[in-house]
Amino acid sequence: MAFVLHELVSVSIYSVLGIILMLLGSFLVDLVIPCSFPEEIKKGNTAIGWISAGVYVAIGIIIRAAIASPSSAIKEIEATLVGGILSTVYYYALGAIFLMIGYVILKLINRKYNLNTEVGNGNAAAGIMVFGMFVGLGFVISGVIA
Repeated sequence: MAFVLHELVSVSIYSVLGIILMLLGSFLVDLVIPCSFPEEIKKGNTAIGWISAGVYVAIGIIIRAAIASPSSAIKEIEATLVGGILSTVYYYALGAIFLMIGYVILKLINRKYNLNTEVGNGNAAAGIMVFGMFVGLGFVISGVIA
């Protein structure tokens, strides 16, 4: 019974942590893209919907990898729930930073159009492209963690 209770507590803590970190990730990416995600979602901006989904998927992939397999750099932390949470937050922070860097690089590479403007205007193709880049980065970062 103690094992089941311990698992329930762990799942609950990591689920709440995941939700908080996903929302924080969306907020941070919103800082890089010069439009308000909540306002654009209310207007039905499909591009922002895709980007938000990409952030959530990428952060989820990174968090899952961090929970499943802390890297050797973090193995010094005792293998406890607290150690796992610290490892998860550490990898989340790295992931969020690289998602924002990825967006900025994507913007610089695509100079034939203004990615911020396209996303702000609801260009679904631009949103899907950013979604793909975010999810791809999530997989790359999770591969490094494992």
